[in-house]
Amino acid sequence: MTEQTTSQSKEAEFKQRFTAVLKDLQEVGSQDGEAMALVGSLAGELAAKLEQTSWSGAKSVMTGETYSNLLKTFEAQGNEHHKAGRIKHSYAIQLLSISLIAATQRADAIMAAGEQLLDGVIDHTVSVYNTQKAKPKN
Repeated sequence: MTEQTTSQSKEAEFKQRFTAVLKDLQEVGSQDGEAMALVGSLAGELAAKLEQTSWSGAKSVMTGETYSNLLKTFEAQGNEHHKAGRIKHSYAIQLLSISLIAATQRADAIMAAGEQLLDGVIDHTVSVYNTQKAKPKN
């Protein structure tokens, strides 16, 4: 198998996974308040570290090194949460990981549109998180 064939098969595999994640998000995930809150808090904190107010903004200013380190961290933490039975935590990490990887597939118009949809949902969860975080504690 050539390097190009391997790359194409990885892209096809990712595309299938991406589609499945978007479908799950639409059908089930977006209705799970706890999972969406976890997405918002994780993406919001990461965005804040990069001095951004949204996940899409954070992605736009990430260096290659930050991108690579974040994917490695997501892989380790996602696996750890999954093994410990914290499915919603691993789901949140999976959404952010998929979003990061999708950014590398923007040459494909369908992937670019899917990335925009996913990032729109993530940005909304960040907005809700930031609003809740800013409310005074009683």
